[in-house]
Amino acid sequence: MTFYYVYILLCSDKTYYTGMTNNLERRMNQHVAGYRKDSYTYSRRPIELKWYLQCTNPSEAIKIEKQIKGWSQRKKEALIDENWDDLIKFSKNYAENGHPDKRE
Repeated sequence: MTFYYVYILLCSDKTYYTGMTNNLERRMNQHVAGYRKDSYTYSRRPIELKWYLQCTNPSEAIKIEKQIKGWSQRKKEALIDENWDDLIKFSKNYAENGHPDKRE
């Protein structure tokens, strides 16, 4: 069975990179070695693997990768830290529901 991995890297500039691969070890080696000079992580090395999820469906992995890429840094940190309360809090749609500190 082939597995697919969604992963989050912490870069040296304290930003996060989210990616997807079918071989996490090979992909990590590519990031570390600076496989592509035009990649996001090339000039932000060293990098550190902070989180990954193993999937069996490539479409699901791509969907999760795209979802996480749209998240704020603090929401990604909540996922990495497995802080489910903060993950939920940072997922609220304040445009529709208003900020909880401003509700009556």
